[in-house]
Amino acid sequence: MQKGQIRVQTENIFPIIKKFLYSDHEIFLRELVSNAIDATQKLKTLSSIGEAKGELNDLRIDVVLDVNAKTLSIIDKGIGMTAEEVDKYLNQLAFSGAEEFLNKYKDANIIGHFGLGFYSAFMVSSKVEVFTKSFREGAKGVYWSCDGSPEFELYEIDKEDRGTKIVLHINEESEEFVDAYRIRGILTKFCKFLPVPIYFSEENGREEEKDKELEEQPINNPNPIWVKKPSELTKEDYENFYRELYPAGETPLFWIHLNVDYPFNLTGILYFPKIKQSYEIQKDKIQLYSNQVFVTDEVKDIVPEFLMLLHGIIDSPDIPLNVSRSYLQGDPNVRKINAHITKKVADKLDEIFRNDRPSFEAKWESLGLFVKYGMMTDDKFQEKANKFVLLQDVADSKFYTLDEFKAATDATQKNKDGKTVIIYTTDPVQQDAYIKAAQAKDYKVVKLETLIDSAFINNMEMKWDSVHFVRVDSDIADNLVDVQEHTNSILSTEEEEKLKGLFGFQVPDLTVKVEVKGLSAEAAPVIATRPEFVRRMKDMAGMGGGMSAFYANMPDEVTLTVNGNHKVYQTLLKENDTQKQENQVRNLADLALLSQGLLKGANLTEFINRSVALLS
Repeated sequence: MQKGQIRVQTENIFPIIKKFLYSDHEIFLRELVSNAIDATQKLKTLSSIGEAKGELNDLRIDVVLDVNAKTLSIIDKGIGMTAEEVDKYLNQLAFSGAEEFLNKYKDANIIGHFGLGFYSAFMVSSKVEVFTKSFREGAKGVYWSCDGSPEFELYEIDKEDRGTKIVLHINEESEEFVDAYRIRGILTKFCKFLPVPIYFSEENGREEEKDKELEEQPINNPNPIWVKKPSELTKEDYENFYRELYPAGETPLFWIHLNVDYPFNLTGILYFPKIKQSYEIQKDKIQLYSNQVFVTDEVKDIVPEFLMLLHGIIDSPDIPLNVSRSYLQGDPNVRKINAHITKKVADKLDEIFRNDRPSFEAKWESLGLFVKYGMMTDDKFQEKANKFVLLQDVADSKFYTLDEFKAATDATQKNKDGKTVIIYTTDPVQQDAYIKAAQAKDYKVVKLETLIDSAFINNMEMKWDSVHFVRVDSDIADNLVDVQEHTNSILSTEEEEKLKGLFGFQVPDLTVKVEVKGLSAEAAPVIATRPEFVRRMKDMAGMGGGMSAFYANMPDEVTLTVNGNHKVYQTLLKENDTQKQENQVRNLADLALLSQGLLKGANLTEFINRSVALLS
């Protein structure tokens, strides 16, 4: 029997491990199971090259909770350890002090550092025992124990089977881990796809709470589809795996299987989920794994920002992690992986667009969010996406690429600066009158009605130097492409001035400009429009954009364009009852404001009451 002190030069390394090594104490179970997996995989490797003799038998990991004894055991049938290896891996932590210990391992990937991962056990244990026997011929069983001080015991024991059993005596502060549901939850979270079957069982627990059927089933899927070759998989395999990851999710639109081994290692599957409304967008649905061990679902440094909308799995042993394996460190490999994923997604979208455009168009309601978000946030993606970003005509729902739209509108929607004017609607129902007026001039009006489109329009106007966006209700139809300075009305100058005066009333919380123009006799008597720039700024403010407080507090600006050629004014200007004349004018103006959603509260109530009075 050997007794001694773990060879560290600091007084006691364990409180430091407990306090600083891991931010989340449940990580201990992931580390210990990962070590058991490593021991099992190493045995498989040694057996395949003839260094490990004998039968491997049933290679599995068992996690056993004893509620009465308050112990948690992790048992493997892997390579095990000799007494010399136990002394080497568990005792000889030859650090000069706690500070150097932390500095040395703060950037380390835990798997492969058996000693360091093993010592996470002391975060939750008052005592740790190890029973182990090496696979080597003639090896003796070994027992090691430590109570969290630098003192340990190490001696030989009788042990029949090869492998290692680690017994944690859970301390009072950590009794949450003497709970079967808690342990099963941790195993499911971190070990769901580890490559060796893992079984969880409970001893001395309440019988009515035990689930024998669950105990007889492994808690993990040791062979997830992302470790297989795409050529081995069917459409059903990918869809079934998606349901395994997201049981409540709809069938995804399509997926991308990542499989790279040079210049970095990367596997995984990224799914494009169905999104019918932009408010359904959910981020943090991609999980990061390292050698099939769950690490985190915060992958923003690896996955480009716009692809955070995707779902799925990324697995790479080449991604550097800090000691808690929760935060990514800056590294060239991360940047390379980020760029690779962007390219793969762009290529996949381009491939679907070229090979099956009808399918691409049918999925555009969901795909448009990914594509537009990507074009705003990633210049390289935007260069590729220019070929397959789509604009949908509100009239016949036909889709156009940017180049196709330019060609289709070359004769009608190119302004004096040579830019293609993209006239768009954010609400086809509310803006129907404006859309019809634009279509009467043979203009194409496209739908840009999602939450992301306001930012997309502003961004693309800077990136597409040959394009200008104009909302269909931002001006009268005559001015949407180029402002027309000269319009003729049938009214005299005196009548135009009188009409302008009649419309010159104040509207609370609105800055109103009035102009009289000779529009088509079929056009509305009054058209309310909001200047494109100010409205855009207020829309962005509503989304929390830059200078949001400043623009959000600005009064709404509106231009009332009075159609001097409308027949209603022939009667209205001859009206002798001044009050009735003013009420008619105000009602015409309110109808126009209503079309812009600018008539609210007391103003709306007053309009309703006035309309009833005029009909009486």
